[in-house]
Amino acid sequence: MANAGNEVVFKKETVSKLLTRSFKEDKTKVSSDAVILVAEMLKVFVEEATRRSVKQADSEDCDTVDIEHFEKILPQLLLDF
Repeated sequence: MANAGNEVVFKKETVSKLLTRSFKEDKTKVSSDAVILVAEMLKVFVEEATRRSVKQADSEDCDTVDIEHFEKILPQLLLDF
């Protein structure tokens, strides 16, 4: 994952490798459009997780976001996606 300023960006090669690792057949291919779509979905997921973690930390009057804040929001986040 690269960070262009404050924007989350996933490398297409990384997303493609992640997708192909779950395939049972070696012959299965991933289109470039599918890779772009999954990369965008990952971006939205990470941005939403960040927002929710910050909100959780704020609700606990914490100045920094810690892994515990992420762990608290994760179950609901996964249900929403």
